[in-house]
Amino acid sequence: MLETVQPVGAPLDWQPVSPPDRSPLPGTSVILEPIDPDRHAESLFAAKGDDPSLWTYTHNDPFDEFAKFQAYLRKCEAPDDPLCFAIIDRADNRAKGMASYLRIVPANGVIEIGSIWFGPELQRTRQATEAIYLLARHVFDTLGYRRLEWKCDSLNAPSRRAAERFGFTFEGEFRQFAVYKGRNRDAAWFSMLDSEWPEVRAAFDAWLAPDNFDAVGHQKTPLNARRPGS
Repeated sequence: MLETVQPVGAPLDWQPVSPPDRSPLPGTSVILEPIDPDRHAESLFAAKGDDPSLWTYTHNDPFDEFAKFQAYLRKCEAPDDPLCFAIIDRADNRAKGMASYLRIVPANGVIEIGSIWFGPELQRTRQATEAIYLLARHVFDTLGYRRLEWKCDSLNAPSRRAAERFGFTFEGEFRQFAVYKGRNRDAAWFSMLDSEWPEVRAAFDAWLAPDNFDAVGHQKTPLNARRPGS
């Protein structure tokens, strides 16, 4: 009788990496600071505005009261996973959005960017794009992770477009992934690998360069067009 040979993956020269710590991530137009409710709550509460649609695809409520919002930030401050950051606009030194590292698995070199919200002043700006760039650059260039993930509600078209614009690859949908706010969530999954990062980073660097913006700050060439093959 012939023995059945089971396929196995190729040997991998891999050593576990470290989880991200609570160090700030400085950039040119923004700096990402680990959440500190005493420092960030007031400016974040003002930055979020009054449009409840900002929270449609999050697990959180619109937070119409400052005390509720501050209590939420205190919960965000405590854990290392998720590790939550305030996005500080260097132009006025005010926090205008949030993003987090979560589902952190150093043994496998896998980490996710999530829990992202940009206040109206931050949306569709150079600062918003640089915030994502700083998170990705830290994951690959500093910490040495193998895989960066992006997940969102499958119905969240803006988040899906953003993932593709930032260089993530769509991998599929996990049906009935979660229940939140009394409704079903099918999750769209995206990823970026360490082997893909050099090309994606070059696209980010070119887009963020000062000569890609006109005198009033409008981009000359979209980020997607900077990526070969897009």
